[in-house]
Amino acid sequence: MNEFDRAEAALNLTFHDRTLLIRALTHRSYINENPGFTLEDNERLEFLGDAVLDYVSAEYLYHHFPEMREGELTRLRAALVRTETLAKLAQQIGLQHFIRLGRGEEESGGRERPAVLCDCFEALIGALCLDQGLEAARNYLARLIGPLLEEIMNSEADKDAKSRLQEISQRYLQITPTYRTLAEEGPDHARVFTVAALIGDRIYGVGKGSSKQRAAQAAARAALESLEREMAQREETEFSAAVTK
Repeated sequence: MNEFDRAEAALNLTFHDRTLLIRALTHRSYINENPGFTLEDNERLEFLGDAVLDYVSAEYLYHHFPEMREGELTRLRAALVRTETLAKLAQQIGLQHFIRLGRGEEESGGRERPAVLCDCFEALIGALCLDQGLEAARNYLARLIGPLLEEIMNSEADKDAKSRLQEISQRYLQITPTYRTLAEEGPDHARVFTVAALIGDRIYGVGKGSSKQRAAQAAARAALESLEREMAQREETEFSAAVTK
């Protein structure tokens, strides 16, 4: 049994085109140190898998929580697809044991680095989608999402809107959100603050609260909804283009 037989057995997957699996498991550091390697690294598959994960997670939440409002769905999806969560899923299925790394990346602890694990997991999902279609990726992820979602909801890991907004904004736009106090109203014992959440020069959300922190969280929740709608439109276009190639 070679390393890819072991990988398929451990991951509970069987690929029709095993080169897709090999590419999904190959970090760019391995390519850099093995110039004779004929396949590409996993970055393009990571791009596709990222879109598939966003879509499948959103679809899963939509069907399993029919009474949940858009803002709540947005926060849960953000919690599901964040780097740390996907890295945890990668470790859960044992993916770290099969990643092909360059020696330098290996020695510096790359096999346990959340970004490396997350990227490889996304690439695996992208490879599975190309090999067997969206339905196979959906079924594979459904077995993982359910228990993880329960854990997220129990720990309220989805509740910090400012953290989620920062992660999504940095991930997609490479910009850290900022907050601006627009108004302070009311008597001292019942102050109401109005805060805007900005990404670059654009206001994505405005919130009110009895403290600046609460107003900022409300602004971040509003901004998340705006940003998620914007990203969803962009990803739908990119996903359609990637799948049809």
